[in-house]
Amino acid sequence: MQEPLLIEIGVEELPAVPFLKELPNIEKKWRKVLEEYGLKSDFEFFYTPRRLVLWHKAFPIKQETTYEEFFGAPVAIAFKDGEPTKAALGFAKKVGVPLEEIGRAQRKGEEILYYKKEIPGSLSEEILPQMIEQWLKSLNFGKTMRWGSLKEEFIRPVRWGIINLGERFIEARLYGITTSNTTRVHRSISLEPVKVSGAQDYFETLKNGGVILYQEARYEKIDAGFSQIEREGVVIDRDEELLAEVVAITEFPTPLKGAFEEKFLELPPEVIITSMKEHQRYFPIFKEGRLQNGFVVVSNAYTDDFTPIVKGNERVLRARLSDALFFWHNDLKKGLDFEGLKDVVFMDELGSLFDKEIRELKIAQHLFVKYQDRFSEPGAAKALLERAVMLSYADLLTEMVYEFTELQGVMGYYYALAQGEDEQVALAIKEQYLPSGEESELPSSLFSAIVAMSKKLDTLMALFSIGKIPTGSRDPFALRRAANGVIRIALAFGMHLDISKIFDELKDEYKPFDTKELERFFIERLYQFYDLNPSLIKAVIESGERDLVELDKKIKALAAIVRRGDFKEIFTTFKRVANIVKDVDTKRHEVDEKLFESEYEKRLWERFESVRAKEYEDYEAKLSALFGLKSDIDRFFDHVLVNAEDERLRRNRKNLIASIYNEFKKIADIKEISV
Repeated sequence: MQEPLLIEIGVEELPAVPFLKELPNIEKKWRKVLEEYGLKSDFEFFYTPRRLVLWHKAFPIKQETTYEEFFGAPVAIAFKDGEPTKAALGFAKKVGVPLEEIGRAQRKGEEILYYKKEIPGSLSEEILPQMIEQWLKSLNFGKTMRWGSLKEEFIRPVRWGIINLGERFIEARLYGITTSNTTRVHRSISLEPVKVSGAQDYFETLKNGGVILYQEARYEKIDAGFSQIEREGVVIDRDEELLAEVVAITEFPTPLKGAFEEKFLELPPEVIITSMKEHQRYFPIFKEGRLQNGFVVVSNAYTDDFTPIVKGNERVLRARLSDALFFWHNDLKKGLDFEGLKDVVFMDELGSLFDKEIRELKIAQHLFVKYQDRFSEPGAAKALLERAVMLSYADLLTEMVYEFTELQGVMGYYYALAQGEDEQVALAIKEQYLPSGEESELPSSLFSAIVAMSKKLDTLMALFSIGKIPTGSRDPFALRRAANGVIRIALAFGMHLDISKIFDELKDEYKPFDTKELERFFIERLYQFYDLNPSLIKAVIESGERDLVELDKKIKALAAIVRRGDFKEIFTTFKRVANIVKDVDTKRHEVDEKLFESEYEKRLWERFESVRAKEYEDYEAKLSALFGLKSDIDRFFDHVLVNAEDERLRRNRKNLIASIYNEFKKIADIKEISV
């Protein structure tokens, strides 16, 4: 039998960001509790800033009856001369029944003591309180808090709760409150608890009380409001992350349009947008691609007159933009200057930010030599590159970046343009932190790419040199992200970067450290970088290749070959090739054609020599040709005894196979492939 189940946990306003991080797990964790208690059933999860709600249209009123089997000692041991021994009596005591109720069973051809115990299921209303408590305690929102004299912690204080199964309200103690039959409606309507008679009455009460319980409905209401505003010929920046936050902090959302003075449009758009989004949760408005002096705020008020709300938000934004305009004018007067970075500590043992810039400058100069032929005017490009590196951190000294730290680099771009710096220099300053994540954009040019890569390489080498190496899941300095950034930049711009050589070439600027450890760190990143069978990546890495671009080409070529439908069948031959050379010195494997006794040896050698001598357009073509030797290798194995008694013949035949293996190894070590 099943009945509707409604659970509401009422809390003080939930902080949107930590709540949204845990949101994907909330339903999973309740589902796990249901499975653990044997009460699996479909449900929906709803939330507002003041409540977490679980709704089961049909919930089992009782757990199913289960059975537990007990197996005891052999009957021959349990009874002697018809009398029970300690083994029999102990078994009866263990299962909690008289000895007469113990049965018999056959196990491995022997008669043993046996008992099947029936475990009646508990009533759902008896175990729901502990299930809910277990679910709430499993939620991980990061920081939690205590309130009153409670020892329990939660993201925010729990203020009320409802557990309604069928027509019954179940009483439970949770986080200092006792569940009852009362909920809360929108604060604009009432601050007092409101009684509900059941689930349907609950939904009606919230609806009539200014609470849109269904988060999807709140999305739809906001979207409809946006569309109404956009009928004026403007476009609202529908930032999905910001929209999710607004949905999480409102119970009755209403989009409202506000405005600010046009004079503030003098500010870089990013400053205005950051003031809106990051600090006020406003949505910027555009017209024909240009930022307008307007914004949209999503109100949570339940009222007929939104005028005071619009004016209040305009006042708040005006104050922030006034400060920003003051910073902007002051910074423009001072200009960008890197000398002040000498007084800004980068990190203990690594000097100042100025020292970091000098190291980055040397890396940039080193990289430029490798790629200077890709610039039309190398001399001029080199001078501009050096200027870009030295100005890259200068905006950290500005008042604007002090106030809006997320705009570092971006403000450097605007200030650089304002003081007449070359466009390439300004853009490189703006793009120096790219890519900032897996989905992030990349620098827009090779010029900017060299600046961005120099910074990442210095950060990696500097921190490795003082032992700040990520361990486990800990990576406080985001070195994994920096390494991924280097890889992405190198591949995007075809920057042939040998990670074994580059670290050795640059290491003299740092305290002595094991550059091979940093090389291994990069190699570990490659396993995360490709969504492929790890053995393919390992096979290419074991070839000894360390140029990131060539590694990428080889990995993709091998993956393309392995994806072919007949590869598993083909590869059995080459697994045998790899096994044969295990005890061969593959660095010394001269083949003497005079020792060939069979046409199959000669044929294989001729075919291999032909494949080896040919020029190929890419690695995939070469691998195809090498794997195309399968039929000749199979005939060789069928008709030629590799482990001949004559040592010279045996060695020569193994060297022939080793030659083929080594040609593969120039691209990938086939013994590492597992398919």
